[in-house]
Amino acid sequence: MNMEKDELTAEERYYVASQWQLMWRKFRKHKLALFGGSILIIFYVVALFSEFFSPYDIYQRYPKYIYCPPQRIHFFDEEGFHLRPFVYGLKGKSNPVTLRREYTVDKTKKYPLYFFVPGNKYKLWNLFPGNVHFFGIKDSVVFLFGTNKLGRDLFSRNLSASRISLSIGLVGVGISFVLGCSLGGISGYYGGVSDMIIQRIIEFLISIPTIPLWMALSAALPPDWPPIKIYFGITVILSIVGWCGLARVVRGKFLELREEDFVMAAKISGTSEPRIIARHLLPSFLSYLIVSLTLSIPGMILGETALSFLGLGIRPPAVSWGTLLKDGQNVRTIAQNPWLLIPSLFVIVVVLTFNFLGDGLRDAADPYK
Repeated sequence: MNMEKDELTAEERYYVASQWQLMWRKFRKHKLALFGGSILIIFYVVALFSEFFSPYDIYQRYPKYIYCPPQRIHFFDEEGFHLRPFVYGLKGKSNPVTLRREYTVDKTKKYPLYFFVPGNKYKLWNLFPGNVHFFGIKDSVVFLFGTNKLGRDLFSRNLSASRISLSIGLVGVGISFVLGCSLGGISGYYGGVSDMIIQRIIEFLISIPTIPLWMALSAALPPDWPPIKIYFGITVILSIVGWCGLARVVRGKFLELREEDFVMAAKISGTSEPRIIARHLLPSFLSYLIVSLTLSIPGMILGETALSFLGLGIRPPAVSWGTLLKDGQNVRTIAQNPWLLIPSLFVIVVVLTFNFLGDGLRDAADPYK
């Protein structure tokens, strides 16, 4: 009897659940989306606290370790297993033939890794001073991703670069989403002259090749602008074209739905037109809007990476994944120092995880599945 009561209670909870509760129940069944969402949470947490997770300052140079290869973390040596991970020391010397600095592992020196160790001073979000880092070693240096031509730690620079690259995706898509829903909604709901003007603007912007348009607008940014202005300038540039596709889809949906019974009922009840658009029409195709958001974010990230790689996006001393990849433009440099391509792996992982998350959210928001 109690079992039947519990089953009935669970069934009742299902039928009285809100739309968001039903979406969450379906989303939890999508394992790949949960995996992608978990990875993205880790990325954004690390980006948010990059100064803490970075072992060194991103501008600190180590002249003795120019183009140093990544160091491996070890748990085993000749003595067996060690609970605390460690790295071996490095010996560097110049090759008299190639004039390159070459490094060899010195197994006579072992440096254990410690967590929450004091190190370089920093200001978290440029507000809170601190000097404690998530990990580090004493009496030496550790370069998990190697160093660049100036001897700067690439692990710290990649973590710091994720803050700019990931935030540009969110901010840029936020601007595109507001523009696309607003202008597309006005175009589809009201029609007439406003529809004609907005659609002609969209057709004009779509007809321009995206990359040349981005390059032209980026090149027009004043070279003496500080990094913060360049950041917002690049974000606006990436958003200029991003809203057009969403606006056309929103317009088509509004043309289809504006004569439906629930819209007429809302008008009769005295609901204002902006409220009808925001509370009745847009939620009716929520699944597409969610997918559009999740798929547009990696597009923005790829756009910023491409522009910065070409030297037209984020400019030094600011650091993004695109600016880090720009250091490896030379084929010979990449052949000799392949670890300079590590930022591309971060871009690939972020794009894939956003696609996984978008698939899961689309399935969860679809009422017919």
